[in-house]
Amino acid sequence: MKTTLIAALALATLLSGCLAHHSGAMPGEPKDATYVELEGTRVRYLDEGSGPPVILIHGFASAIEAWTTVIPALSKDHRVIALDLKGFGWTDRPEGDYSPAAQAKLVFALMDHLGVEKAAFVAHSWGCSIALRAAMQSPERVSRLVLYDAWVYFDQLPTFFLLARADGIGEALMWLFYEERPAEKMSMAFYDPSIVPAALFDEVERVMGRPGTMAGALAAIRGQRFEDLEEHYGDVKQPVLLLWGREDRVTRLRFGERLLKQLPDARLEVYPLTGHFPMLEAAGASTHALQAFLAGELTPEAAEPAAVSDLVGSEVPPTSDAAAPLTHEPVEVTHEPVEVIGPDFKEEEEVQ
Repeated sequence: MKTTLIAALALATLLSGCLAHHSGAMPGEPKDATYVELEGTRVRYLDEGSGPPVILIHGFASAIEAWTTVIPALSKDHRVIALDLKGFGWTDRPEGDYSPAAQAKLVFALMDHLGVEKAAFVAHSWGCSIALRAAMQSPERVSRLVLYDAWVYFDQLPTFFLLARADGIGEALMWLFYEERPAEKMSMAFYDPSIVPAALFDEVERVMGRPGTMAGALAAIRGQRFEDLEEHYGDVKQPVLLLWGREDRVTRLRFGERLLKQLPDARLEVYPLTGHFPMLEAAGASTHALQAFLAGELTPEAAEPAAVSDLVGSEVPPTSDAAAPLTHEPVEVTHEPVEVIGPDFKEEEEVQ
């Protein structure tokens, strides 16, 4: 690895600017996919169900498929709109701005195209920075926010991302990043990687091979200037539900605790034995909480929250059962436990 890194860095100046962007159709596109041209970018999106609109925003190096357990449940009583963000999935990888503000502008353009004036935003990981930026940029268009394992602070950025901001160095590091197999990269994102279907790893590997993927990912990395955003999160006035995996090694729980304290109207729910993807590893419990919050039945102000299963009667994906919330008093649970943390929660010591 050390030899490879030295060789890559030695070639950094040669690689500077050599990662190719891509626009237009790509080999292997799903035949049933829907596209629209927005802001000069061909965007893949999904529009299912009817009712109050909900926008789903995936994380870094992800796509619509991240919401595979959420979409069927929400679309029963909501209009669910999901998209592949610029640079990811089956959306174009053009040159240009990939910052949270630019991605939020793309989301609003899709809403305009679909005739949606206002919606709830549901986001995961890096996508949470886009949702928060949208809420601050156009608060009249965002009714409430649900953020899964938010990646929104400068302190969360790995050294690799900070080094990648430099011309040449970033291009070299991207070659190393994409040299590693998806299964190896993704395993740290799950508490129990064995639950992840092999087909998901295969799909991620196919995505990485699409034209312009490295260039788009690098542009997104360079656009993650969270240091310019994080001091303004306290300006978000919408109700916010934070959902977090206690064992998340990508975005540690302490960042959820920090965000809880910074947001004026927020609630944090923590799922034990769960990593960076609660919608997959704690699918039933987290989807119940999502549905209840969107219905206004699960609020930051609730001092003694009822069991989520009592609040929501609709079915959820069969990957797990609904959960009863845990308070700080020990109780016996027989399903996925949920630790409910209110606005007055005192920050825990750092999670190791």
